[in-house]
Amino acid sequence: MNLLAHERTTRAGAMMRKLRRSIKSLAACVCAIFLLVAVQARTPRQKEGNKNGGTAAGGRGRKSEARGSVHSVTIPVTLNRRGGNAPREEMQLLELVVQEDGEAQEILSARGADRAPLAFAVLIQDDVQSPVSNEIKGLATFIRALPAGSRVLVGYLRAGSPQLTQRFTNDLEHAAKTLRIPIGAAAAAPFNPYTELADVLKRFESLPTGRRAVLLISDGVDVSRGLDNSTPGQSVDLQRAINEAQRRSVAVYSIYAPTNLTAGGNFILAGNGQGSLKRLSDETGGRSFFQGANAPVSFDPFLRELSGLLNRQFALTYLSTHPSKEFHRIKLQTAQTEVELAYPSGYARK
Repeated sequence: MNLLAHERTTRAGAMMRKLRRSIKSLAACVCAIFLLVAVQARTPRQKEGNKNGGTAAGGRGRKSEARGSVHSVTIPVTLNRRGGNAPREEMQLLELVVQEDGEAQEILSARGADRAPLAFAVLIQDDVQSPVSNEIKGLATFIRALPAGSRVLVGYLRAGSPQLTQRFTNDLEHAAKTLRIPIGAAAAAPFNPYTELADVLKRFESLPTGRRAVLLISDGVDVSRGLDNSTPGQSVDLQRAINEAQRRSVAVYSIYAPTNLTAGGNFILAGNGQGSLKRLSDETGGRSFFQGANAPVSFDPFLRELSGLLNRQFALTYLSTHPSKEFHRIKLQTAQTEVELAYPSGYARK
């Protein structure tokens, strides 16, 4: 009996030990299952959090990138009223909308003559015919009458490179005295007026942002690449000059004056020259002046009109959201239907 009891006790102990091992194994499996479930449940949340965090960071990055890509653009704008001149005070009453490439842009400021002094360059083609010599006195008077604080440059477009008789200065009296009679000979003719105009336009780069303008007295003809390329749409250097003026916010006003090349009834060349000057002025926010194919009787009416235009010119600054270097088209709109606005057609960044 004692042996049987001992055997039963031994078997019971073995079964208990086996049961305890089974329970421990089962408990370990259950813990592993719970741990796996917990990890799997947590992982999507982490991924979602990372995704959301990445989106937020990406959003912040894009916003930062957008801020970095926003840049200010200043353009010359001239206000005119149909049927008469618009008073300068009307600039403050305009509700302007600026569009660049069809998208509205934020306007930062519109500064007229009282807040933005004028930077003005007078450029004369050195081979224009002798009647222009009679206009030097009137041009000097025009320069002296510019608003105080204006900066003036005087130069002549001639063979080789522009001759600057006066770099930008606010001494209007001295600038007026540097005007001289053009040479008037074919030997003084520039390669074409637009290459040297583009060179002078680069000199605006060092000036403070504000109102900028050029008065170009020229026949406007570019025959440097042949007569067929002298039309307004074919001149490569005309386009380059337009690009330089638009990039530097300079309105180009032009007066047609014949040279030996365009005088004497050469209506085709005269027409090409006048058309080129008109395109130059229209696409930069200026205006072109001429009387038929001959030299104007007097510059005085043109200079009086130009004085009024400059008084109504203001420098409009806005934020552009287009960082690319391609051409960006500009469009200005106002609710005042009787008001006309002259401004550049667009610009291309450097």
